[in-house]
Amino acid sequence: MNKILIIDDEPGIVRLVSAYLKPEGYEVLTAADGNAGLKAARAFKPDLILLDVMLPGMDGIELLSRLRRESEVYVIMLTARTEETDKIVGLSVGADDYVTKPFSPRELVARIKSAFRRINSAHSQQGEVLSFRHVRIDSAARVVTVDETPVDLTTVEFDLLKALAEERGRVLTREQLLERVWGGSYFGEIRVVDVHLGHVRQKLGIEGLIVTVRGVGYRFEDERF
Repeated sequence: MNKILIIDDEPGIVRLVSAYLKPEGYEVLTAADGNAGLKAARAFKPDLILLDVMLPGMDGIELLSRLRRESEVYVIMLTARTEETDKIVGLSVGADDYVTKPFSPRELVARIKSAFRRINSAHSQQGEVLSFRHVRIDSAARVVTVDETPVDLTTVEFDLLKALAEERGRVLTREQLLERVWGGSYFGEIRVVDVHLGHVRQKLGIEGLIVTVRGVGYRFEDERF
């Protein structure tokens, strides 16, 4: 049974989301402030977290920043803010996705199901290893190494890198990457791709490995090994 932690201080939203998730077979735990949410995340060890940005005590951005130092759990940010910069901040500190309030509970459940399909698919991958001059991607182990040094990537970051590496030398548009990594049900901001690939570039630390093709998308460049 997949476990979901909801961290939100609005009782109505918590009750509504819980009422939709529990019949789907998810084990649900809730927390109403940032400090309680961080403790719950450490103790409950959820498979996915729904995290509100505006929380009493420690806000969602600070909570996620602390959580990312010790966990790669899949996180969907819940925010009432509509400005693009607010969404990008959440993604920049490690959120995998976001949903803007008010939202349809059915759409949220669909987004969660899509996330779990990707997570479960990633866990079931067998044997495929992509080897290049600098980068090695082990799909079964979910491990990336750069010049034999392990690089810690989130689920989304790993999947984006793998999608590009599988098509080495070919340009993939943002829409194609959204389809391959988030699935056809994605209905969020397309710039989520740019933010996560920015993280991948920073972590890999190799200039020119992921090339931006202006107005089109991205291309992976490394020699086959």
